[in-house]
Amino acid sequence: MTCASPAAPSRVRLDTRARGRIADLLVVVACVAAALLVYRGLWQNLDSGYLAGSGQDQNMWEWFFAVAAKNVLTLSNPLHTDLQNHPLGVNLMANTAMLGVGIPLTPVTVLFGPTVTWALTLTGGLAGTAVAWYWLLSRHVVASRGAAAIGAALAGFAPPIISHANAHPNFVVLLLVPLLVHRLLLLARGERPVAGGVILGLLAAYQVLLGEEPLLIAALALTVFALVYALSRPAEIGPMVRPLGTGIGIGAIVAGAIVAVPLWWQFAGPQSYTGIEHGFQGNDLGAFTAYATASLAGTESSAVDLSLNRTEENAFFGWPLVLVLLGVTVALWRVAAARAVAVSMLAMAWLSTGVLLVVNGTGTSIPGPWLLLVDAPLVSSVLESRFAMACAPLGGILLALATERVLRLPWLREWAYVARVGWFGALLVALVPIMPTELPVAEREPVPEFLASGQWADHVRDGRSVAVVPLPDTGYADPLHWQVSQGLGFPLAEGYFVGPAEDGSGIYGAQRTLLSSILDEVDESGIAADVGEAERTQAEADLRQWRTDLVVLDADHPHAEALRSTTEGLIGKPGQFRGDMWIWDVRSLTSP
Repeated sequence: MTCASPAAPSRVRLDTRARGRIADLLVVVACVAAALLVYRGLWQNLDSGYLAGSGQDQNMWEWFFAVAAKNVLTLSNPLHTDLQNHPLGVNLMANTAMLGVGIPLTPVTVLFGPTVTWALTLTGGLAGTAVAWYWLLSRHVVASRGAAAIGAALAGFAPPIISHANAHPNFVVLLLVPLLVHRLLLLARGERPVAGGVILGLLAAYQVLLGEEPLLIAALALTVFALVYALSRPAEIGPMVRPLGTGIGIGAIVAGAIVAVPLWWQFAGPQSYTGIEHGFQGNDLGAFTAYATASLAGTESSAVDLSLNRTEENAFFGWPLVLVLLGVTVALWRVAAARAVAVSMLAMAWLSTGVLLVVNGTGTSIPGPWLLLVDAPLVSSVLESRFAMACAPLGGILLALATERVLRLPWLREWAYVARVGWFGALLVALVPIMPTELPVAEREPVPEFLASGQWADHVRDGRSVAVVPLPDTGYADPLHWQVSQGLGFPLAEGYFVGPAEDGSGIYGAQRTLLSSILDEVDESGIAADVGEAERTQAEADLRQWRTDLVVLDADHPHAEALRSTTEGLIGKPGQFRGDMWIWDVRSLTSP
């Protein structure tokens, strides 16, 4: 007995640690499984699957990944390419190309193709972000791993995140945000401010290469949190100021040194722009209590009238969860950290409503805080509705704090039993309806045979472009996929990207020329355009400006006949039918 007694506490510690590790493993497996279920259709059809809710963005992102890999293999400038918008090119830093993913995953892109990189990025982003929040919550916020798992589930799989999971990996790969928060927590505790500052700077620099908008949104949410906490606990702030100031200062220097050139290229390099206007895109207040399309309680039409599109359902948390979070805010109001989190959550939700509050489609005269930021540099280029995305991790933190409090209640008290049943019942009612559903996948149209067979190579010289009719843009980015399928063997005229307009502001797609504008009008109307000598002369000048050798038109295009007739008039000669495409070899017109 005397020999066994000293070993008992050790066995207890080992058992507790083992149980903790098993719990950690189960959470990781659950997060990966959930992410795979969301993208099950895509993984089952990597050859020709296309996320139906992505619009043209899957084509664009696969193109970004393919270009990043090609730049790595050819030791080219990773911040720029002339494979679209030839010969002016595209400023990749000004296009959220996620070089922090595209460059490291070059081997995946080269070996398996950009669709695999796309699927891996989205799936890994969802799972990794949830796991990162679980790690932060379970190690530094709450003692209960169960409470941390509940908070991480909301932080990583909330409806706004799943909405962007259709098309925007820069708003899915968010695992560095909790790591940045972790570093700030350690600095606030005074732990190794110099080393911590260096790590903070490295993380911030890498996040810039993953996505600057999430970093900006996180910074605003953390600023509100810090201000509220400082007002709540002024006596605690004094000892935090020096280590935080030192760490953040060093972090800013480290991050600035790493991303100085990329940021200069983004804002002052070739094809940069001053900012981009989206108009007023605040969240309808009714969106917060409604259900997103890809949630268990959602439908194809549940978010249509309350959101910009399927990829921008930024505030759909459902009315039960909204009530639970408001209840938690009231219940934990006396806890300084919880109060600061709750105020930050409410502030970001309010900020996301835009200039004036809109309730279920009806405008009011109640102003929003966006009025103060609408002309601010950098911030003004962000869709204001996206600030509500910060409510997902902030709400997750509140749920974790509340769950831990409930679990701490004495087990043998009847009222405590009732409280637990009530709390977990409320969580089920709040969280089950917003559970994500599998994202629908459509069948991708095959690459036209003329391109797929490589016949294009007989008509295009090195450094010369292909012009697709109509010119690719935000609504027609299939040509980017065709180009990727041919190993980026030819550049494209115009394209789908963000670049400068004539006044220096940002626009989606290239600055339209007469040729591309006429073809756009025909594509929209389905009626061939009447063209004369003046239009033909300008079209030739446009083709020469794009250094075009070949003009092609997919014969299966909905308005192929009207487009073919118009193109023949603009070029001045009939097209040739080759492998399911109409083609015009214009080398004789555009050669120097």
